[in-house]
Amino acid sequence: MLTDDVPGCYYNRTVQFFYEHSGKNISAHWRPRDYVVVSLGMGVSVIVILANILVMVAIFINRRFHFPIYYLLGNLAAADLFSGIAYLHLMFHTGPWTIKLSKNQWFVRQTLIDSSLTASVLNLLAIALERHQTIFTMQLHSKMTNRRVVLLIALIWGLAIFMGLVPTMGWHCLCDLENCSTMAPMYKRSYLVFWAVLNLFTFSLMVAAYTRIFVYVRHKSQRMSQHTSQIRHKETVFNLMKTVSMILGCFVICWTPGLVLLMLDGLGCESCQVLRYEKYCLVLAECNSLVNPIIYSFRDTDMLQTFKRILCCLCRRGDAGRKDTLSGMRCNTLDPHGDHSDTDD
Repeated sequence: MLTDDVPGCYYNRTVQFFYEHSGKNISAHWRPRDYVVVSLGMGVSVIVILANILVMVAIFINRRFHFPIYYLLGNLAAADLFSGIAYLHLMFHTGPWTIKLSKNQWFVRQTLIDSSLTASVLNLLAIALERHQTIFTMQLHSKMTNRRVVLLIALIWGLAIFMGLVPTMGWHCLCDLENCSTMAPMYKRSYLVFWAVLNLFTFSLMVAAYTRIFVYVRHKSQRMSQHTSQIRHKETVFNLMKTVSMILGCFVICWTPGLVLLMLDGLGCESCQVLRYEKYCLVLAECNSLVNPIIYSFRDTDMLQTFKRILCCLCRRGDAGRKDTLSGMRCNTLDPHGDHSDTDD
């Protein structure tokens, strides 16, 4: 384990070697703090996964959501679901467990996190383009075909996976030890700068696009007729725009601190104490995946009603299953007399 495959490279070194070189020390024993972090992380991840599955099921079963904007919002939920899975995987491969990881396992851990972020950013960018196309014609939904939506979603995930794999394809520091970063000890500092600047620039473009759309919608709405149908149409367009903008705003707020921290680490800021704030930024970023279902619940009445239908259906099936077990009888849920038997119980 102490020999190099190639002069100047460290392919045969352990993960612990790179962590110690970068100054990111790992405890070999579990501390109370580690138990708290892992327990909370697992709990949040499970909630994120379940909440975003609920969003995806709601969009699938409700025909009112079978439009391009909702397909893209569903794909954003899929990206948040993927983020929850990536974070849950991280919880099983962090703390003292990190020392036991092989380099390939470590790269897989980081690739999952990077790909989930890229998928979310690209989804928000696609939603911004879709809104730009529809709002400037004062339409509620775009005329994009389902085929184009599917191709767009496939492109989003292809780019997300590719961007997540970039470090494993060579943009690492296994042969350039002096340029290893502190937060991600096997990534080059230049990659962290590139990653942070690219995402922050994308955030800026999306914020500028939504600001322009809002100004246009407000100006256009003031000139529209006071006819009842037009007023309702205007309110529907504006409410959907507010919902999408809240999603974008929360995403920028939750992810910007972590990206700024990555950029500072990539620039070699030794006085910034990036490791001190790393965990907090990671938790804040993960909480973003839980925010979107909450926004849908408060902003979209149809979505909230669909959530209630799904949860009520699950509860009724659970109650029916328990009653069948206690009575030892097999009950058909489609039987119109089922309600009377429930009352007799």
